[in-house]
Amino acid sequence: MISQVRKVQIGVILIVAISMIIVLCTPSTVIPAKASEIGQPEILATTDFSGIPQNVIDNAERRAIKLFGNNEKKCNDFTGQVLALYREAKDVDVLVIVNSGGWGWSAISQSNEKELAPGIDGILTELGNSTLWIDYFRTDRNFFGAIGETMMALSTNPSRGYELASRTQFLTDSLPHLKVILLGISNGCTICSGAMPLLAENEQVYSIQLGPPVWNNNSHMERVLLLRTNGTIPDSFSHGDMLTILRANLQSAFGISQQYEGDILLYIGAPGHDYDWKYDWLKLQINNYLTEYFKAN
Repeated sequence: MISQVRKVQIGVILIVAISMIIVLCTPSTVIPAKASEIGQPEILATTDFSGIPQNVIDNAERRAIKLFGNNEKKCNDFTGQVLALYREAKDVDVLVIVNSGGWGWSAISQSNEKELAPGIDGILTELGNSTLWIDYFRTDRNFFGAIGETMMALSTNPSRGYELASRTQFLTDSLPHLKVILLGISNGCTICSGAMPLLAENEQVYSIQLGPPVWNNNSHMERVLLLRTNGTIPDSFSHGDMLTILRANLQSAFGISQQYEGDILLYIGAPGHDYDWKYDWLKLQINNYLTEYFKAN
C-alpha cells in the first residue's frame, strides 16, 4: 500500500513539473479576454468614447494599466472592450456574463447547455428585469490558449479571475443600478471561483456555478448558487469520481449505452456532468435563487 501511494505521489509530482516546464517555455497567455453579445459574432469593442463620461473613461484606463502595465496594445484592447460593454449595459437591469466549459473559447450556443440561456432569461424577465447576455471568451482558440486554460483550471494562473473581477467592478462602479451574474459551467466555474472572493463585498454581483471542478468551491459565499448535480445523480466530474468516469468510458468503448448523460471536453464521458435546461430539479434550484435576489420592485 505504501509503495502504491508513493508511486501516485511521484506521478503527481512529475505531471506538475512537466506542466510548469511547458508554461515557462511558452509565451505569456495573459492577454485581454474578449466578449460578444450572445448570438452576435462581433467582439464588443470601441475606439469612439464620445458620450461616455470622462471619469468612466479614466477608471477603465486605470484598470487596464493595473492589469497590463506598459503594454499599450493590451491596455487599449481592455479599455475599448469595457467601455463598449458599458454602453451596452447602461440601460439594462441584469448583465449575465457566461463562462462556458471546455477550453474557454466557445459560446454557450455551441455547448450542451445551450438551452440554459433562454431558460434563465425567461425567469429573469418574468421577474421584471431587462437583460443583456454576453459570452466571455477567456482564451484564444490555439495551443497557447489551451495551456493557459489548463493552468487556470489548476489555479496556477489567477490573473484570469482577477481580470474578470476588475471588469465586473468597473461596470458596477459605473452603473450603480446594474446587477451582474457570473454564470460558470464546468471548467468555466474556475474563473468565477477566482473572481467572486475579490467581489465578496460587491452586493451587485452574483454567481451561478454549475458542475465546477472538484477543487473549486464558492458554496460558502453569499449570493452564490453552486450545484454539483442536475438532480439525477451526483456529477462524477464535479465530485472527482474517477472510477465512475473510467467505467463509463470503458463501457462506451464496448458499445454499452449510458443511463446518465454527461461529458467533459465533448468526448470524455462523465455521468451526471450535464446541466441543460431539461432537468426539473435544476430548474427549481435556479428559479428559487433568481426569485430570491432578482424580483423587481
